[in-house]
Amino acid sequence: MISFFECFFEFQKNLHQVLFSWLPFSFGDVLYILSGISILYFIIRFFKKKKRHKSLLNILILINIFYFAYQIFWGMLYFQTPIIEKLPKGEITLNKRKELALQYLEKCKTTRKLVSQDKNGIFVVTDLESIQKEILRNQAKLPRYISDKKATQINSFKPSLFKNVMSFTGILGYYNPFSAEAQYNSELPSTYLPFTSAHESSHQLGFAREQEANFIGYLIGVNSENPELRYSTEYFTLKSLLNSIVEEDENFVKAALKNYSPEMKRDRLYEKAFIYKHQGLLDDFFRFTNNLFLKSNQQEGSVTYSYFIGLLVRYEK
Repeated sequence: MISFFECFFEFQKNLHQVLFSWLPFSFGDVLYILSGISILYFIIRFFKKKKRHKSLLNILILINIFYFAYQIFWGMLYFQTPIIEKLPKGEITLNKRKELALQYLEKCKTTRKLVSQDKNGIFVVTDLESIQKEILRNQAKLPRYISDKKATQINSFKPSLFKNVMSFTGILGYYNPFSAEAQYNSELPSTYLPFTSAHESSHQLGFAREQEANFIGYLIGVNSENPELRYSTEYFTLKSLLNSIVEEDENFVKAALKNYSPEMKRDRLYEKAFIYKHQGLLDDFFRFTNNLFLKSNQQEGSVTYSYFIGLLVRYEK
């Protein structure tokens, strides 16, 4: 059955990308807005009419159609064979993670010198479209023992219409299964933007689990010829490794942060300022609900890096 849904996903993804990729705006976001308006309309009718059962029935029908379509187009992919079963087995030791963290720290220092920066010395993406094209090319170069999924080479990356709200929710991007569009928050700091695009493109390929999409995004970006994509990927990997180490050896992480290059330190401060500026109740709410969603789909919570780190360490073997 899972194989059947994988084949169906390929069919509907190709169809939806042909239908919607040429649009200059996100069709999936418009679909969400229309669905929200429809549900709101029936809710208002529910409170206005004496015979409320019909409005309630319409609300339930809309929600069930939406949920059924979601499961058919996307939800069943959470039951695919985990990537970690395709990689060598072995213990994920603290020393190995420290070794990798130091490697990626040096890689970040080197690659950071190759990218552009603004007048304040902050890394900036100069050509997002070329990054997107590079991501699509690299989708076709993934190791066959990890992925035999088909890369369509259709550019269906879209800035989200909800970017202002997204900045206050901690959501960097999302895949829309109803239109096969990879959505990203265009307000993100440039350190986030290329890797977020690679991550969402991994969902487009058919990798549903969040940390597996991180790993596929890592494979897409880590050896990229585009220095902006490579730096964003290396920087994400370094942060993930340090996050996995900090509870076991905080001093190591503090020493690593002090050893950031001046350019990397400026990028980190800009990231922290962006996050601090957009913190609040909305961020806490979406973090809580996203954790519930992930756990209901056989995944770890949104703030957990252990599965991605496990995939990374085993792949490095």
